[in-house]
Amino acid sequence: MDIDAFVTAHRPVWDRLDHLVKHRSSLTGTEIDELVELYQRVSTHLSIVRSSSTDALLIGRLSALVARARSAVTGAHTPAWRELIRFVTVSFPVVAYRARWWWLASTAAFLVVSWVIAAWVAANPDVQATIGSPDEIARLVNEDFADYYSEHPAASFASRVWTNNAWISAQMIMYAVVLGLPIPYVLYLNAENVAVSAGLMASRDKLDIFFGLILPHGLLELTAVFLAAAVGMRLGWTVIDPGPRRRLDALAEQGRAVMSVALGLVVVLFVSGLIEAFVTPSGLPTWARIGIGALAEVAFLAYVIGFGRRAERLGESGDIERAPDVAPSA
Repeated sequence: MDIDAFVTAHRPVWDRLDHLVKHRSSLTGTEIDELVELYQRVSTHLSIVRSSSTDALLIGRLSALVARARSAVTGAHTPAWRELIRFVTVSFPVVAYRARWWWLASTAAFLVVSWVIAAWVAANPDVQATIGSPDEIARLVNEDFADYYSEHPAASFASRVWTNNAWISAQMIMYAVVLGLPIPYVLYLNAENVAVSAGLMASRDKLDIFFGLILPHGLLELTAVFLAAAVGMRLGWTVIDPGPRRRLDALAEQGRAVMSVALGLVVVLFVSGLIEAFVTPSGLPTWARIGIGALAEVAFLAYVIGFGRRAERLGESGDIERAPDVAPSA
């Protein structure tokens, strides 16, 4: 084979493939099809050259071109560190920040319902009698409520708390498939559970003990639960009101984005579980325990607001990069 004639005949094809590879991020659907076709043709050229020539420079040039074209066609693997950085600085905080009004509404509704139920329980002995006998209530207030946080080894208790809270949060998000309709009821059950304990403790003038034990971990824990409820209901609402996009497109984008919150809350609830297991029952002064919980809460909110606001201004939605339903195609 006359290698010079071969190079002269096919150089325009190689140059065109090189051009398409260099501009792959802005190709049209037709150009993407052309890129795939030329990649296959130049791969054949490389095979021919390797079997018919000893020109190392030519073989090296075509090998490099084919390798770059293969990366453009199949998609280069994103390094794990880059995916992690994007998740931490963009995906999780921006989805949480964009759901802030749903998040705030969930928090306000929970606090109002909890306060109403707690006040009702504390002020009505008849209601308390339906919950338990005077001896049972006395044991709960004076012993069981505080013992709950220290009756198990800290490590296993942290694991149990983490698993339970993660399951509650996962339920909130999964309920989006039914438009999020069960989520307010799940929030109500949790509000009722907290409020009954608060009301019984208040009826025996033990609110200082109640808040001293519930606030260190409860601030971050409940914030995470409210966030899960918020993104679940917001995803459900997307089905009803998708905005200017097609309903399926909006739902696909929000569904992928919400998975970032599901993964992020695993970490948040892990931190909350550690505080509940190691700080809440510790011998630290009450102000110190509450201070640790408040510090964790402020740090989390500052992180979400800081990174989330910046990502939203950059037009980020929390969706994955190069989502398949928005990729260019012919």
